[in-house]
Amino acid sequence: MDVASKITQKLAVLLVITGAVVANEFADGGFVRAQSGSLPELSTGAAAPDFSLPDAKGKQVKLSDYKGKLVVLEWFNMGCPFVQKHYDGGNMQGLQKTYTEKGVVWLSICSSAKGKQGYAEGAEHLKAMADKGGKPTDILIDADGKVGRMFGAKTTPHMFVIDKVGKLAYSGAIDDKRSTDAEDVKTSKNYVKAALDALLKGQAPTVASTQAYGCSVKYQ
Repeated sequence: MDVASKITQKLAVLLVITGAVVANEFADGGFVRAQSGSLPELSTGAAAPDFSLPDAKGKQVKLSDYKGKLVVLEWFNMGCPFVQKHYDGGNMQGLQKTYTEKGVVWLSICSSAKGKQGYAEGAEHLKAMADKGGKPTDILIDADGKVGRMFGAKTTPHMFVIDKVGKLAYSGAIDDKRSTDAEDVKTSKNYVKAALDALLKGQAPTVASTQAYGCSVKYQ
């Protein structure tokens, strides 16, 4: 085999391996890594389970602290290209700002285990969010993954909207453009925005559940 053929063969193998890694990493709700793929997802209409997590400043925060309010749970990982899509273009921060100003509670949750992509100490999370101009009500750290598994969070981002009586009103993708391209946000249908707008009017969301897309949650 000549040198050119050997190089071609090696490049072909590299492309196959790279493709497998990308398919595994940039997973949608149906094709996530094994440790999260079998997670049962909380059904819309079900009561959202209460939980307690430390925030980025070390304070314990309970979901029940926000009883009577609309609550958004946003699973994030700043190392994930799908999350970067929504932060680099200002989409996630815009939603956070718009709806927290309307009284909605927005909790950004990181379930990345220590040593895995997205894991950070509290101060690092605060800096990263500030650098992006993020406006969540709080940043919660779920390094052991208990709360993520409780809700069935499979991807980053994975969005959950809880109504004022504590029931899950929406779960799934942030929008209908399953890509990492920030330009797609401009023409996307934002399911979270639609759900919150409906709930603020006292109506049920027209779309209550979609398949989440993004990187797999990096559970331990």
